[in-house]
Amino acid sequence: MAIRLFLAMTAAEIRGNPALPSEIAWMACHFSPYCTGLSNLPKALKPGSVLTLDDVTPIFHHDPGQIAEQLRERVEALECAGVLLDFQRPGYPEAAELAGILAETLPCPVAVSVLYAQGLSCPVFLPPVPHHVPPEAYFAPWQGREIWLEAALDAEEITLTSQGAAFASLPPGQTFPEGFAEERLHCHYTVATESDAARFTLWRTAEDLDTLLAEAERYGVTTAVGLYQELSSAESTWNLSSK
Repeated sequence: MAIRLFLAMTAAEIRGNPALPSEIAWMACHFSPYCTGLSNLPKALKPGSVLTLDDVTPIFHHDPGQIAEQLRERVEALECAGVLLDFQRPGYPEAAELAGILAETLPCPVAVSVLYAQGLSCPVFLPPVPHHVPPEAYFAPWQGREIWLEAALDAEEITLTSQGAAFASLPPGQTFPEGFAEERLHCHYTVATESDAARFTLWRTAEDLDTLLAEAERYGVTTAVGLYQELSSAESTWNLSSK
């Protein structure tokens, strides 16, 4: 069974596209700043889509029961394929409690970000595979567990000096020269040398991401989620448009 790739889209992006991707992730429900429930719940969505709940607005005295009921109603009414809890703020006990409740009570798969997936049996949502880490090593700690993966055409720079290696993410949207292909790491790279350092620039093309996802399936990855604004240009690679 091939990995399902969902494109995360805002309401404005969905409204502005007459030909929608075949797999959509709603971006995103939020913790309401005005009440104890959620805001930005979708009113309409393609059947089989994923609902995403993020913590851009921090959780603070929100009601888990109310949130569970809001999501359950939307999941059933819109025939959603799953819910993604994209919690990126560490150290929130309320988020950990809510993740456990939703994973147990919602009538669909619930994937939880790696920050709050420990101790749960639901799918875990992992950040993109670092360019310098082999997929087998990256997924090894989560073997035996269903994995959802963030898919991205990102880039990083590795600076080697006599003091060691320094890693830095590069801003999105950059263009790179052709470079060299690194098949084992599913990326491309260039090398620039200085008197006291060597700088490696690593990035992924659409084709690199395609081969990465093909390998990732062997390690328990069933679902990938990426930004529509970033991955829609790769439509021909993954056949993302609706049939």
